[in-house]
Amino acid sequence: MSNPPPQPSLGYSISFSSPSQSDTPSPDPAKNAMPPPPPPPSVSPGQSRFPPPKFQLDQFPSPSVKTPNGPSPASGGGGLKTGSPIPHLSTPPGPPVFTSPVRPAAVPFRASPVTPQPVAFSPAASLPTSSPVNFSNGSLELDHQLSNVTDDDAVPVGEPPYVLFSAHKVLKQKKQANVPSLGFGALVSPGREISPGPQIIQRDPHRCHSCGAYANIYCNILLGSGQWQCVICRELNGSEGEYIAPSKEDLSNFPELASPMVDYVQTVNNRPGFVPVSDSRMSAPLVLVIDECLDEPHLWHLQSSLHAFVDSLPPTTRIGIVLYGRTVSVYDFSEESVASADVLPGDKSPCQESLKALIYGTGIYLSPMHASLPVAHAIFSSLRPYKLNIPEASRDRCLGTAVEVALAIIQGPSADISRGVIKRSGGNSRIIVCAGGPNTYGPGSVPHSFSHPNYAHLEKTALKWMEHLGQEAHRHNTVVDILCAGQCPVRVPVLQPLAKASGGVFVLHDDFGEAFGVNLQRASTRAAGSRGFLAIRCSDDILITQVVGPGEEAHVDTHETFKNDTSLYIQMPSVEETQSFSLSLENKRDIRTEYVYFQFTTQFLNVYQADISRVITVRLPTVDSVSAYLESVQEEVAAVLIAKRTLLRAKNSSDAIDMRSTIDERIKDIALKYGSQVPKSKQYRFPKEMSLLPEHLFHLRRGPLLGNIVGHEDERSVLRNLFLNASFDLSLRMVAPRCLMHREGGTFEELPAYDLAMQSDAAVVLDHGTDVFIWLGAELAADEGKSAAALAACRTLAEELSELRFPAPRILSFKEGSSQARYFVSRLIPAHKDPPYEQEARFPQLRTLTIEQRTKLKSSFISFDDPSFCEWVRSLRVVPPEPS
Repeated sequence: MSNPPPQPSLGYSISFSSPSQSDTPSPDPAKNAMPPPPPPPSVSPGQSRFPPPKFQLDQFPSPSVKTPNGPSPASGGGGLKTGSPIPHLSTPPGPPVFTSPVRPAAVPFRASPVTPQPVAFSPAASLPTSSPVNFSNGSLELDHQLSNVTDDDAVPVGEPPYVLFSAHKVLKQKKQANVPSLGFGALVSPGREISPGPQIIQRDPHRCHSCGAYANIYCNILLGSGQWQCVICRELNGSEGEYIAPSKEDLSNFPELASPMVDYVQTVNNRPGFVPVSDSRMSAPLVLVIDECLDEPHLWHLQSSLHAFVDSLPPTTRIGIVLYGRTVSVYDFSEESVASADVLPGDKSPCQESLKALIYGTGIYLSPMHASLPVAHAIFSSLRPYKLNIPEASRDRCLGTAVEVALAIIQGPSADISRGVIKRSGGNSRIIVCAGGPNTYGPGSVPHSFSHPNYAHLEKTALKWMEHLGQEAHRHNTVVDILCAGQCPVRVPVLQPLAKASGGVFVLHDDFGEAFGVNLQRASTRAAGSRGFLAIRCSDDILITQVVGPGEEAHVDTHETFKNDTSLYIQMPSVEETQSFSLSLENKRDIRTEYVYFQFTTQFLNVYQADISRVITVRLPTVDSVSAYLESVQEEVAAVLIAKRTLLRAKNSSDAIDMRSTIDERIKDIALKYGSQVPKSKQYRFPKEMSLLPEHLFHLRRGPLLGNIVGHEDERSVLRNLFLNASFDLSLRMVAPRCLMHREGGTFEELPAYDLAMQSDAAVVLDHGTDVFIWLGAELAADEGKSAAALAACRTLAEELSELRFPAPRILSFKEGSSQARYFVSRLIPAHKDPPYEQEARFPQLRTLTIEQRTKLKSSFISFDDPSFCEWVRSLRVVPPEPS
């Protein structure tokens, strides 16, 4: 099966067109001439939405059940990171105890952590036997003098890793490797936090003079001269004598030669006008931009969330408060215990004279929390509900003007209330918009009604204006997060470019209650590096065909270049733990070497304004055997990569329907290319090495990302954009939900996400990434004492699963048979129609039930037309894979 041609890129998605390649073997590396580099990937013109196949960064640590981190490859102590751990936002009891599933060998979901096994970084003791013995500089006699830094299998791997590949091996044959239905790729999380992190190096790195790659653990070293051979272009480079050593063991004292990932750190600040402070993350400004056109119920919830929010802020956080409706109100903190504001018109962008009078006036619009907490509470208490009898969607809201004003007061200068001095922010500033409706007044606005005769043109103009405002915020190191709540449509396509271009997030909530309040706190405390660049280098046999993620291809004049540098440079609006990039990779030609190499370099300013260059180098072995390759496939990573490529093209509901068909075609093509035909039949067996992949893709096909579960297109659009930028952990949960059944004693058993888990005497937790559901069976709910204990335990588990997740998921609980239970039922695979032997094979917990219990369970299901997983696979003329 071949995928349709890439569509034009939208938003930050980047599409890389793959040049036509011949099947000629690799050029002889003994020659001085470098092979012509492939044409650089092309960036399609962007829109506000995500495009067809393109690009994305990782999220917080796995929200699933926690497991201890493994040893880090770093050999040194702790180092500067992109952020500090997100504080607990609630104090639930200790995490519940987990038990192993019944007959775990037959359970389709792993009971172990969802993070796949990391790639084994095992350097070779000598040059690969099939590698060319000559170097590109013609030095034939150097081979016997070269020495690897470490022995084979001696390199430890950190857990969780920054880079996850869809397979731990690479097929040598181009035709076998480049099967688009499965594909080969990686998820890269440059800002992810691991503990302990990479070792810190506070000196200049050694880099290849030809391609710019960094010296690393896989380099061959000439011990006598200290020269090292680049793993990317095979050139020899000098080390100014630093790598001269009597033996290779002595080279392990260099962190970059002992670990596959290191951080080069420079603390010298070259930014004019910036005064370093002890904790720039805490002192960087945070401005709340609040919708004042809310009805009383929504306003009451918003006030409660805002009061709790400012109480949670560190005392050094500088905060500003801006309200918007038909005008923009900028609150002044110089008036103690009184809510006082300067008012600007909202029908147009503020003029320079107005901003100058505001910024250089006597008012204080940014103030540290330790000096302004009572004033902030007074401001929130003074808010009043909207009084005019106008529908929510038709109320005048000048959101664009309000963000412009907020950006202006962040740029200052602003009087610091505690010192009385003029000071500019150190960056990493944040604007959080609390919106209850669309932007319908002033710049960037759209008409109240879709029936406006010029609506399409005005919407297009608003999209461009919002994207430009987001880019302006990014240029000033300010991130704009938009948190929406309520039942009023907010015109997501218009507002999303503002958040995306600035490096922020766009989140929808049902109301301004608990989930909104939690996300408000997590948005303000999440760490974000600024001025980020991601450089991707790989062996010449590998081609990057597509990247999906929160960034755009960097212009040539924004980054350093080397004479033979064929790397891809991506500019990132922010560098956060909550993001990841997904890469699609192909073989340019048949590979003749034993290994291929990848190097990922992230350069950014962290929250403490230190200049970080994070270098991650990966080596993968190459194989001729298809079965060896399939055994190395990481099904969960492969499923997430396929899902991201698919969602990139599902820009609307019509596209989503088409993408469901492409999922079907993928399954058939993978079975055809990698499976085996059933004797005397037209059916194919799906490869047993990837038995979990079809089930993950079945969840994707019928879940909220591609299915009909989500009602409004705006909601699906927000989920889609969040998914394309999300970390592996959140992405996997959004594709395939995790099901946990409560047991007596407060323990939980992990089960497949099948409707057979809906047993009347049980409580079940279903984690679907952006939503966590708690379902209580009718028989359990009838016992008040047991149901209360089970609900409390399930609630605790739900909070534990999502305590570090951003955006924080909705946590909904309901009883069997209630109207809301449909949210839960629709996300489970309907296996109740399958034959009993098939049910037991895929859901072995059924074997523990009595005949009476199984009869009661069977009678509780309502008949409907949705196919089960087995029925769906058979409809594709594929034999369902055996449970792993």
